[in-house]
Amino acid sequence: MKHLLPLAGALAVATLGATLGAAEPASLPDAIRQGKFSVNARLRHENVQQTNLLDANALTLRTRLSFTTAKFSGWQFSAEGENVSALDGDAYSQSGLNPAAARRAVVADPEGTELNQLWLALTIDKTTGTLGRQKLILDNARFVGDVGWRQNQQTFDAFVLQDKSFKNTTLTYAYLDQVNRVFSRRHAQGRFESASHVLHAAYSDATVGTVTAYAYLLDFKNSAANSTATYGVSLVGAQKLNDTFKVAYRAELATQSDYGPSPLDYATIYNSFEAGLAAKSGSLTLGHELLGSDNNVGFKTPLATLHAFNGWADLFLATPAAGLRDVYLKATASLPQSVALTAFYHWFETQKGGTDLGTELDVILTRKFGKYFTGTVKFADFRRDSLAFPNVRKVWLQADFVY
Repeated sequence: MKHLLPLAGALAVATLGATLGAAEPASLPDAIRQGKFSVNARLRHENVQQTNLLDANALTLRTRLSFTTAKFSGWQFSAEGENVSALDGDAYSQSGLNPAAARRAVVADPEGTELNQLWLALTIDKTTGTLGRQKLILDNARFVGDVGWRQNQQTFDAFVLQDKSFKNTTLTYAYLDQVNRVFSRRHAQGRFESASHVLHAAYSDATVGTVTAYAYLLDFKNSAANSTATYGVSLVGAQKLNDTFKVAYRAELATQSDYGPSPLDYATIYNSFEAGLAAKSGSLTLGHELLGSDNNVGFKTPLATLHAFNGWADLFLATPAAGLRDVYLKATASLPQSVALTAFYHWFETQKGGTDLGTELDVILTRKFGKYFTGTVKFADFRRDSLAFPNVRKVWLQADFVY
């Protein structure tokens, strides 16, 4: 049980967490005194059953402790530490970091302690610049995200400039110097050495929705094949039908080609379309996502929150060489006892050739308990139609404490 001791420390520190006073700080010491301690603790059991591998059983505890000052003359500072501990670290493969579990299925939650965030920000009027290690999530995290489902968060050593001077418009530029991935610094691919540029513009209109345009110019010295230039546009919105129902929709188009040090030579497309009917009690959505292929190279999204897309069994974290077509049905419902349900059913095939790859059922149930605790039960079941992929079944039991 010594691996679970960080939870006790987290809860102890949580009792100190409070924002001291609401007045604008008059000095730097005041800004520190009015700062806020935060605790985020997540206890999770993940079971994975996968063809030709031994079962994985990962009982892990992720603890984050952070402190953020109040703003003083536009300045703000934040620091956050993160620890991931396992009751039995060899009961699952930590992405290949523990040879004793080489025959077990992977759970990408390696043990370790690291500085998760450390940043300094300056806000002048409606423009904020943030320098340091930080999380960055754009849109639905399909291209840039923090991989929030995994215990070790993805962060960026970056300079991020965000401007909201124009009405209903948010402009973002980021220079990414290093990408701190979920596999931890001990893994060979745990860091991307980067010289990447992110440009993103979003305009919100009450009638149409949010229109976004972006350019992601990714240059990775130690992962050259993931160096890509992606240009795209998206539209997200909803239209009220009556007092009960509304129609929600999303459309996105993008192109991608090799960039910078990439040894590849390809140019392909991405598109995504969703339409659904929503009410207070639930929703039903039909979606289609296509990641194209060219010259035997599939469309790449190396900075995405990948777990959120193409099935929670994580079979398609890397797009197949022949591309991927994902047609899915999504349902949400508010159940008795304040339980929230979300379920997906996916049909997968290659973009080129239309080869059936398999189907997947995903279900998640969540419930809040008071102000600070959330319980989660989650399930993913991929059944293959192609021997190129294994059958995979995953079950998660999770408790979150956030203060």
